[in-house]
Amino acid sequence: MTEANGSLGSLDDFIARSTEMLFVARGDGALLRWSDALGQAVGPALAQGTTLTELFHPEDRCTLTTRWEQVRGGTAPVELRGRILSAEQRYRPLSCVVRGARTDGLVYGSFRDAPPGDGAQGELARLRERDRILGALINALPIAVWAIDADGTYTYHDGKGLAAAGHRPGQLVGQNIFALYGDMAGGIERALAGEAVHGLSEVHGCVWESWMVPLSEAAGQVRSVVGFSLDVTEGQRAHEALQTKLDVIEAQQRVIRELAAPIIEVWDGVLALPMIGVVDSARTAEAMESLLEAISSRAARFAVLDLTGVQVVDTKVADHLIKLVKAIQLLGAEGIICGIRPNVAQTMVALGLDLSAIVTKANLRAGLTHCMQRLSRRPAAPRSIP
Repeated sequence: MTEANGSLGSLDDFIARSTEMLFVARGDGALLRWSDALGQAVGPALAQGTTLTELFHPEDRCTLTTRWEQVRGGTAPVELRGRILSAEQRYRPLSCVVRGARTDGLVYGSFRDAPPGDGAQGELARLRERDRILGALINALPIAVWAIDADGTYTYHDGKGLAAAGHRPGQLVGQNIFALYGDMAGGIERALAGEAVHGLSEVHGCVWESWMVPLSEAAGQVRSVVGFSLDVTEGQRAHEALQTKLDVIEAQQRVIRELAAPIIEVWDGVLALPMIGVVDSARTAEAMESLLEAISSRAARFAVLDLTGVQVVDTKVADHLIKLVKAIQLLGAEGIICGIRPNVAQTMVALGLDLSAIVTKANLRAGLTHCMQRLSRRPAAPRSIP
């Protein structure tokens, strides 16, 4: 065993004879004791005054320094992983477990070979696994994965979805996306400006849902854009077909509503609105809007609401009908309700509605007769005097 400072008593013999790579260090990381096993593994680099940080690869020292603060701040074991320069002058991935002691301010630790998957070989294995997973995805799903540099030139172009666009993997590598697609590449400009972009576009007869992610340098300048495009043509076409059917259904419903409550101009100045079937609040509101617009546009003097064909009216609908008659009066016309069935009359009475100012007739004929009588009493226009 090699000593760098003083004696640590009976602990020396234990460390010296241990087959493990053990060490004792000060709080600042300077090594005080180390086992022969560690000395043989590290070689000449392990000398008096050497700090633990100096043993690690330069790229691993920043992480080690951060973790070392945890060692100095407590007594719980802390694991450090990195590459140590070995006696063979090559970096060897090791795992180091250290623990601080409050009593003497020293740090005790041991090295051992890092588990499989650490170091350069482990990183290479992880990259291969990542490539295998990416390959499985792009070869099985209808997607296109691509990348461009800061000038818009393709640097990567792959995926099963390329076949739908008539392309082969790698076919566009080296070509410029702006030269190929022009105005359709608007989202690319935003991505090159640093914005993550998501949207739909139709190219080569297919609908693509695309995600574009900018990759920036440390200074913040975008150096490339990675894109992922999913062929959603089938789903988009199905959505469009469904929307077309819904539009047709909505148009049919409008026609049905108009037929169920048609506004008829019986003669000049007289409108009739026969209502048939079950009348609900929504239907009453639509009829109210249509009738008021017709009264205003045609300058009608009378509007006859014929309820002969209405079987049931709830309290809300009855209230709407009364409000409709009052709205007709506000437009300067007269509202007349005719053909009220007994059960509908009971509903209106139960509401406590004031019907004294509303003209009601037994049927449509009586309602129209009332309008004719009122029109006949209208004073004649004065004659001009020659």
